[in-house]
Amino acid sequence: MRITWLTSPYLWFLGFILWVGYLFTLSSNPESVTLDAPGIPHSDKILHFGYFMGGAGLFTTWLLLWKGPTSRRAIRIFFPVALLLAIGALDEFQQSLSPGRSGNDPFDWLADALGSITGVFLANQFHSLFRKISSRISHKSHN
Repeated sequence: MRITWLTSPYLWFLGFILWVGYLFTLSSNPESVTLDAPGIPHSDKILHFGYFMGGAGLFTTWLLLWKGPTSRRAIRIFFPVALLLAIGALDEFQQSLSPGRSGNDPFDWLADALGSITGVFLANQFHSLFRKISSRISHKSHN
C-alpha cells in the first residue's frame, strides 16, 4: 500500500507554516521562558537545536518534493539554511520585544543554526535514500 499524501509538497509546506506560527507563538509567550530541564545545563539550547532541525526538515522536504532532487545545490541546501537562519534571528529579535522574555541570545541563534543545518542535511539524505529504495521497489515490480 502506497501512502501518496506523504509525497504531497502541500502537506510539508503546511507543516512548515504551522511550525513558523507555533515558533512565534512560543516566542511571545512569557510562560515558555523556563525551558531549562533540571540538572541539564543549557538544555534550552538542545530544544532550540531540535525545533529548528524539525523546521528545516519540513521546509527542505517541501522544497525537494516541489523542485525535485536534481535541483541546484543552492536551492536544496543554501536557501533552506539561509531562510531558517533568518527566521532564527527574527525569532530572537521578537523575544527581545516580548514582555517577560529576553532575546538576542547569540547561543540560542547558534543552536538554531546548527539545528537548521542538520535538518537540511538529514532531509536531503533521507530523500535520496527513499528515492533509491523506491526506484528499486518499482524496478522489481516491473520485472
